[in-house]
Amino acid sequence: MARLRDNRTRILVTGGAGFIGSHLIDRLLKRGNEVLCVDNLFTGSKRNIDHLTTHPRFEFMRHDVTSPLYVEVDEIYNLACPASPVHYQHDPVQTTKTSVYGAINILGLAKRLKCKVFQASTSEVYGDPAIHPQPETYWGNVNPIGPRSCYNEAKRCAETLFFDYHRQHGLEIKVARIFNTFGPRMHPADGRVVSNFIVQALRGDPITIFGDGSQTRSFCYVDDVVDGLIRLMDTGPDVIGPFNIGNPQEFSITGLAGMITRMIGSESKIAYRDLPQDDPRRRQPDISLARSLIEWEPTVSLETGLHKTIDYFRDRLLDVAPRMR
Repeated sequence: MARLRDNRTRILVTGGAGFIGSHLIDRLLKRGNEVLCVDNLFTGSKRNIDHLTTHPRFEFMRHDVTSPLYVEVDEIYNLACPASPVHYQHDPVQTTKTSVYGAINILGLAKRLKCKVFQASTSEVYGDPAIHPQPETYWGNVNPIGPRSCYNEAKRCAETLFFDYHRQHGLEIKVARIFNTFGPRMHPADGRVVSNFIVQALRGDPITIFGDGSQTRSFCYVDDVVDGLIRLMDTGPDVIGPFNIGNPQEFSITGLAGMITRMIGSESKIAYRDLPQDDPRRRQPDISLARSLIEWEPTVSLETGLHKTIDYFRDRLLDVAPRMR
């Protein structure tokens, strides 16, 4: 990306064609930045960034972060990695490479450019937590050899690399542990509970619940998450993280299914399936640090966010339904 003649900030977003990444790019462009979106389109989609193709401050580069990247930017957001179990378990070795090699390559780039760099970590670093809610000081309860470990452990390793680059090279880093996020542009076949329930309810198919449905999650609308990431990135060099970014309100999976079917007016019935191995029973962030140090907390209610997400999937249903069969 060629440097501009003015002082506009040039920002690299890896994984920028993904669900959260594309919303982040929208917000960065509205702030007047120039954005280079890098994505290999394994789980990201051109559909998510089609509206930006003619934007004068947007550029797309198809690239896999497991290979070095040579660009000139002022800030980096690293969001590159498949984030849903369906996708990250499809090629677990590549998932680990994306998080670990990707972190090494992005950190090397940031070191050369002497720029601040953000790492999108995950609540999955806590595994199936024995402490509830989960504070950033909790080290987690993670199975290192299970089917989810390609994602959990790779993200934990990426955090290690970020903090070691900070300690060893003085690199300015920012790390956020993102909890369950939902909203428009979710992949309709990503296997996540919100997208699954909405698509199934809209089609009148059975609502698939794994386990007995008593397990809980905390759902944060994507606009709130993006706000948290930007607030963190805007802080000074002494504010590093990790920070939990998520909604501290806890909902059962059964309760979520009931809410979605009522909002849609669906007559879908519940179909129970066996709980996958290592699936966490409870997940809820303690966001005390985010509230105090970056003055962030979510403002969009679950119901408001679901209305927007349902509208999105309703508009897409005719297109996605044949591919969901």
